[in-house]
Amino acid sequence: MTANPFLDAARVRHDLYADAGRITQRTSALARAKTAGPHPAAVIADLAASGLHGTVLDIGCGRGTTTVALAERLSPPRLIAFDQSAALLAEAEGRLAGHTGVEIMRGDFHAIALPNSSVAVTTAAFCLYHSPRPATVIAEIARCLAPGGLSITVTKSADSYRALDEVIAAGGLDPEATSRPSLYETFHSHNQADIVATCLDVQQVIHHEHRFRFTDADHIAAYVATNPKYQLPYDAIEIAQRLRETVGDGPLETTSTVTYVVAARR
Repeated sequence: MTANPFLDAARVRHDLYADAGRITQRTSALARAKTAGPHPAAVIADLAASGLHGTVLDIGCGRGTTTVALAERLSPPRLIAFDQSAALLAEAEGRLAGHTGVEIMRGDFHAIALPNSSVAVTTAAFCLYHSPRPATVIAEIARCLAPGGLSITVTKSADSYRALDEVIAAGGLDPEATSRPSLYETFHSHNQADIVATCLDVQQVIHHEHRFRFTDADHIAAYVATNPKYQLPYDAIEIAQRLRETVGDGPLETTSTVTYVVAARR
């Protein structure tokens, strides 16, 4: 079985997040497909508003969607956008222009270059599944949090977008699509709270079902062409054509559970 690409450090640094284009295409296609479920950035910002006033650290900020929501909702005195990807941080910095107190920090979330007890609120959305040892990241979060500080972590269910796996396999594009490991295998909806509880006091666990409807083969192809789970030696145009020839032109409906764990420093 092929190794999980989300745990391949070289792939994460280079072909997955070395530029913003790939993730922009994937998130755009997914956003167009979404039919139900609240926007995670808004949920995170609302949850974070109950935390202490002070430094806010957005771990794995990516293109800055959550960071912008935190800036607008909380107006913290210091807001740190933290990520490993220079390309994504550059895009986040552009989106955060005009907000005061914002800092850009590049680094590895296993070793965050901040003092002990220096952060009021940490957020880590859709990123801890990139770690083979997410409990180590939680320990770093706990170290950085001030007494009474709040942690918000967010991830997806291990079976997210299962219908896409099935159609890619059925269409012969990647016959092993349904047997490959979940991209979220190390940190998913069912183990997240237990991992967070190794270092923090869990206060809330919230599950939201998100639903998606991909309108046709072109829409499906725009998403799966940038999904590293699949082994697809074709571009999006070829993927769409092969889907139409084998399984039809859609539409395709699928789901994902998004889980939020709110926890406090012990």
